[in-house]
Amino acid sequence: MRIVLGVTGGIAAYKTPELVRRLQDAGAEVRVIVTEAGAHFVSPLSLAVVSNHGVVTDQWKDTGHGGVDHIELARWAEILLIAPATANIIAKLAYGIADDQLSTYALAHRGPVVVAPAMNTQMLLHPTVGENLRKLQARGVDVIEPDAGLLACGDEGAGRMPDPPVLIERVRSHFGARDLEGLNLLVTAGPTREAIDPVRYISNRSSGKMGYAIAEAARRRGAKVTLVSGPTMLTVPAGVTLQQVTTATEMRDAVLSAAPTQQIVIKAAAVADFAPVTVAETKIKKSTDGGGLTLELKRNPDILAELSQLTPHPFIVAFAAETNDVTENAREKLRRKGADLIVANDVSNRSIGFDAENNEALVLGKDGSETRIPFSSKRAVAERILDLVGARLKTKT
Repeated sequence: MRIVLGVTGGIAAYKTPELVRRLQDAGAEVRVIVTEAGAHFVSPLSLAVVSNHGVVTDQWKDTGHGGVDHIELARWAEILLIAPATANIIAKLAYGIADDQLSTYALAHRGPVVVAPAMNTQMLLHPTVGENLRKLQARGVDVIEPDAGLLACGDEGAGRMPDPPVLIERVRSHFGARDLEGLNLLVTAGPTREAIDPVRYISNRSSGKMGYAIAEAARRRGAKVTLVSGPTMLTVPAGVTLQQVTTATEMRDAVLSAAPTQQIVIKAAAVADFAPVTVAETKIKKSTDGGGLTLELKRNPDILAELSQLTPHPFIVAFAAETNDVTENAREKLRRKGADLIVANDVSNRSIGFDAENNEALVLGKDGSETRIPFSSKRAVAERILDLVGARLKTKT
């Protein structure tokens, strides 16, 4: 993705260095244009450092883009994102005024335009601002609804610029395949926790990153996504419906309740296989004689097996986190569980195991296929898994 980010004179401009960094993490190359007013709220130098490119602050000054900045950037860029978008720049865009570096560039830009209005609630509600936004939308500009909450001026109401993940999701929706449009897709993610007493539990090291990456990618590809998540520290992707659970039984109930309306279920969660038979009502104290503690465990429900026995059942993608004999163990699990695909990875490798930012995997199909996904970011692995799902769904139609 090649993005021009336009920064105007709103207090939310302070978020833009983080926005640039997040866009880069999502695989984008970013060039920045800052208006004179915007430069009062965020340092162009900071934006130049995080973007690794010169920042355009003056339409008469050469910033190294070659030729005339606004024309060269228009030839380079795929999308224009203006965040924050003040009432002033919105009016300029609506009426084609080109009197500074950003408004001039906007007239030369030929790709999609996304604007994130951010201003005081009373300004946002002014009839002229509303009229200008409707003009932009009628012209095909993608206007992001402002958030509501406490504003910098102390007022409370609509007018806050959404946080970077929301903006990035909106930008990414303009790129890539929409091959899951109209489909319901459920993803499970993270660990489960099985209580021992009020303060202790049995769990595992799953961070949920792989499942959350799949949910984000599926939403971007057009699916209506439900994310059933165990306890994690992750931000829920924009546009995804979250159902939080703690135990394996809670996850089982959530998945089986939703399954009849789902076309695809991707079981990326690391569900605990066992739970304590009894849960102490008060904290278990250490014995005074120095002895140990014995826990009696029971099997948790096998969500995947129950899911595959539904008639009809959705297209099922299972996961196999293995530490040895990865291919053999995954193939046996695929046969035993009745899934359509299984994604296997070696979690003993710390560079791709639990809580890592990257992954590599072997995807086995019940049709006998084998697909290796090389070492890459979990976002990239998520996209490749969905490629395989989409291809198989096409053969069924």
